[in-house]
This record gives sequence, structure tokens and C-alpha cells, in this order.
Amino acid sequence: MNHATSPTGIFCDIFCVVIDNYGDAAVCWRLARQLALEHGWQVRLWIDDPSPLYRLAPGFQNGPVKVGVWSDALDDPADVVIEAFGCELPASYVAAMAKRPRPPVWLNLEYLSAEPWVAGCHGMTSPHPSLPLVKYFFFPGFEPGTGGLLRERDYEARREAFDANVFRSEFGVPQRLPDELTISLFSYPNAALPRLLDAWASARQPVRLLIPGGTDAAFTKGNLSCHPLPFLTQLRYDELLWTCDLNFVRGEDSFVRAQWAAKPFVWHTYPQANQVHLVKLRAFLGLAFTPQEETTALDSTNGTYTATTTTFWRAWNGDGELDWSPFSAALPALLQHARRWKSHLLETPDLAFGLVQFCRQRL
Repeated sequence: MNHATSPTGIFCDIFCVVIDNYGDAAVCWRLARQLALEHGWQVRLWIDDPSPLYRLAPGFQNGPVKVGVWSDALDDPADVVIEAFGCELPASYVAAMAKRPRPPVWLNLEYLSAEPWVAGCHGMTSPHPSLPLVKYFFFPGFEPGTGGLLRERDYEARREAFDANVFRSEFGVPQRLPDELTISLFSYPNAALPRLLDAWASARQPVRLLIPGGTDAAFTKGNLSCHPLPFLTQLRYDELLWTCDLNFVRGEDSFVRAQWAAKPFVWHTYPQANQVHLVKLRAFLGLAFTPQEETTALDSTNGTYTATTTTFWRAWNGDGELDWSPFSAALPALLQHARRWKSHLLETPDLAFGLVQFCRQRL
């Protein structure tokens, strides 16, 4: 998979280790594809386990990104080298980087976090202890001064052309009832789920639950109708988010897509030992949901949606007892908040664009 010489193009190698689930591969593929299609970079994605890509992006072998097995990336370094989420590059590849007449721009693409220290660490350098190489830390983020979030140029055009009725029909989901609440569920195993299913079954309005990658059969219980969907590609998953009134998401990739969808959502953080994941949860809640953003549109029965969201999200992540009723009452206000939050995120350039500008200044 040697790259050819190009007088104008930028060559980029992205290294990814699939730890578990699909998050690492999903983020790396999305970034690789965007760099190739929107910025004209020649991108190679080196991944230790390409199997997730067969589900996330079928046909990836024929796309604009070259995908190779990690062990094959030996001595042919690119102009820009991205190691995703702190994975350690092969020693032979690093040695080859140091032998280039001009060292590559070497980035460590970090995990997404809303913690306040992120902006201060974005772009920091880490010189190699023995070779003439410097690594830069590139942090995704929600605020100016960070690397931003991944978002394709054609995102809004795709959304404007989308028809939820066609999507539902394609996957055998009955057409929407007048007062139906449509919910998508994509989460890690969660002990609070049975309680939530019971709450939906006894809800006053019909609840239609769509589960991508669901393995159980469809069922109806009270006012709850559950419909498993096949595993959805990244592009089709966006459509699911647009279809629903409320989206339960997890990890990093679907978490970001839910924010671009501008719909109410609930985030299930990746569980970590000693409840370290709750630090990221609290940081995002503190950034995105503040008392100053409460609107006069909320009547007295809804209470404050920031406090309601914080309580419900923390309970969904194992910190407290889940209570659906107040959260469901706050959904109209949360829809307005989601739209405002998306507008705020658009103030920061998307991650791929920011990464390209960062690298061009250093090439």
C-alpha cells in the first residue's frame, strides 16, 4: 500500500486500535472519509481489526480511503500521521518518520470531553525522547479553542431531503400516530432499562421504541411498541436520529451525531472503573445545560429542564433512581434547547476542517 508521489496532495496515515464496541473505528472512519472527500487528502487507515467497518460502512474497500491491516504499516510514513486515542505506533514506522527529510505532522487525536482543561491542552506538544519528532495533542471539543466536532459538509442537505415516513416504511415501522413519542435506544447494558420500559408501557401516550442492531423480537406491552432494526450504517443511523423525538445514545460517535440532529437525547457514557465516566458526564452537563438557559416557555408543571436532565442522565448512568415522568414533561423545552445548542456548536469549525488548517500551518 505504498503511496505515490503527488506535487499538491497531502498524504495522511490514521492508526486505529479497536478496543471494544464500534466507537474507535467509527470516529476514525468518519474522519478518514471526510479528509479524503472534502479536503482532497490521500488517506490510509491502518486498523488492527477492520471487521467493524463491514457493518459501519459496507463497501469501504471501494471508497476513497485505503484501509490496511495495522501490521503492514512499516516504513512508508505519510505527511500527516494521526494516532487515534493514544494508540502506540509501530516502532519501525516511528523510526521511518524520523528519517524523512521533513518530519511528518504527528497528531494524537484524543477522546472527546467537555472537561475545562481540554482547551488549554489542545495543540500542546510532546517531543520524542530520542528522535527529532514532535507529537501534537489534538482534542475534539464543544468550545472555541478546541478541535471541534466531526460534521460533514452535506449534513444539512441530507437532513433537508430526508423523509421520516419513507424511513419508517423501509424498516417496517408503522406510520406515526398523532400523539406518538418515537424513541431510539442505543446504549450499553443498563440495569435501569427494565424500569424505563415499564414506565413507557404505562405512559399516557403511545411510545414507539426503535432499537438499531436489536436481536429480540418486536413486542407490545401496554402503550409501548418495540421494534428492533438491523445494524445501521453511519449514514442510516443519522436518519434514525432525525426520525425520533428522543434518542438514547452512547460512547462518542453517536453522542456527537445526536447533538447535530438537534433532538432531545440521553447520553450513556462508556462505563469505567471507579465511576470515572461520571466526571465526563458532569462536565458535559455543566457546559451544555446551565440554569441561565432556562426559557420562559417552561410552565410550572415542567419545572427546570436543566435540573431534570441532570437527574435523569445521572440515573441512566447508574447514579440515582430513574424517574421518567418529570423528564418526559420537559421534552418540549429540551427540543428548543437542542436547537440552541446545535447553533452554539456551529460557531466552532468542524473537526476535520480544523485539523486540516492545523496541519497546513506546520507542513
